Amino acid sequence: MKALYDICAPAKLNLFLHITGRRGDGYHLLQSVFMLIDWCDTLHFDLRADGQISREDLTTKLPDDDLVVRAARALQVASSSPLGVHIGIEKHIPAQAGMGGGSSDAASTLLALNRLWRLNYSLEKLSQIGLQLGADVPFFLGGRNAWVEGIGEKMSPVAVPSGRFLVVKPTEGLETRLIFSDPALKRDSETAIISGFAANAFSFGRNDLQSVAQRLCPGVTQALEWLASRGLSGRMTGSGSAVFAQVLQDIDLIGAPGEFQVRLCSSLDVHPLLGWAVSDGLSVSSI
Repeated sequence: MKALYDICAPAKLNLFLHITGRRGDGYHLLQSVFMLIDWCDTLHFDLRADGQISREDLTTKLPDDDLVVRAARALQVASSSPLGVHIGIEKHIPAQAGMGGGSSDAASTLLALNRLWRLNYSLEKLSQIGLQLGADVPFFLGGRNAWVEGIGEKMSPVAVPSGRFLVVKPTEGLETRLIFSDPALKRDSETAIISGFAANAFSFGRNDLQSVAQRLCPGVTQALEWLASRGLSGRMTGSGSAVFAQVLQDIDLIGAPGEFQVRLCSSLDVHPLLGWAVSDGLSVSSI
């Protein structure tokens, strides 16, 4: 059966990530810029009339109750839709990399099913559902590069120059909770302003999680050293373990350590599904 929708779910890079404090409930206050890149998963959606939600892993084996299935179920419950879906997933974005692959898949699922099931939900309503799945899901729903603050819930669009980036994912992944619970984590960075970032977007700030991540995952250091051997200044994205560096000219990709994943990526100005849900009450069928 031919999929009714074949769509992509792009990854993101954190161009910087500062921890500025910690709330009384233990959540960390942060500042970051999330930038979309063209390293993507591909999802295929076929309508089911029987109300069942099924999934087929076309590349990597995923957990039974992954974010894609959870997103579909959450939207089905919220809408009381009698329809179902079969979802095929071509997984390419590495897991535990700090690139938001799972959250991006969940966001693309919500956008696709909003159309497939003819729900006409607004972007705001989808974001409320998405936030229950993960803090990064609303970013991918919003569809634009964003300045992020608070505990990750405050986002506003930000202009990011176009660029190419060499992204390196070590064999190992990293668990976010291990980094944020580490007593050595820097939690007192000064508050940054957008104009400071805009003056030098690709070299602004740092990733405050990186030093802890390097201690927990030697592959992060190996990846950074490999980038440095090619004259590139790298840093980790998100809570890792992937690292990246801006590339200004053609570069030899041969010689990466071990079984590291290495990919030359380009930034995206907007999400490929921008406009699949609207925020002004218009029907998605009118877009």
